[in-house]
Amino acid sequence: MPDGTGPVPGPDGAPRCPWALSAPEYVAYHDEEWGRPVHGDDALYERLSLEAFQSGLSWITILRRREGFRAAFAGFEIAKVARFTDADRERLLADTGIIRNRAKIDATLANARVLAEWAPGELDALVWSHAPGPDGRPAPRALGDVPAVTPESTALAKALKKRGLRFVGPTTAYALMQACGLVDDHLAGCVARRRP
Repeated sequence: MPDGTGPVPGPDGAPRCPWALSAPEYVAYHDEEWGRPVHGDDALYERLSLEAFQSGLSWITILRRREGFRAAFAGFEIAKVARFTDADRERLLADTGIIRNRAKIDATLANARVLAEWAPGELDALVWSHAPGPDGRPAPRALGDVPAVTPESTALAKALKKRGLRFVGPTTAYALMQACGLVDDHLAGCVARRRP
């Protein structure tokens, strides 16, 4: 898809970001979740973990396995995952319902152990403290206007790493910011865009 691509009519004729139209799951995710504010430590831990698993893969691969991930990782409840044992790790490495990447599984387990030591709401507060001002950047008009990394995502990645979290580089941090509504990267004219 060329970088100059703006919104494209979807199955119902409404204009959407072009990436959202390659699969039915993408349409639903685009319209109902992506770019909408997400709060809560467990919910953010889930998104952070899934973005880490997505690294190097297509998001549709993760989206289609999301329920498998939720089942495998106890609904991404930080307190429960933090108590996973070596036997749980071996179970995860054999689970065909998820991406069986040893480094990503180990990071997800280690991150839960770190986050279990934080105060309630601390992850939420840290992530959202890196949200740019709503007027900081005009609405992207084409895919080429959407960055992969920003100063805010670089700062967020650095803050998370400093606190002991793994597999959270600036690109993953920016994908988290997009998915969780810290930024609204729906293209101008997209039916799902919250702001003009």
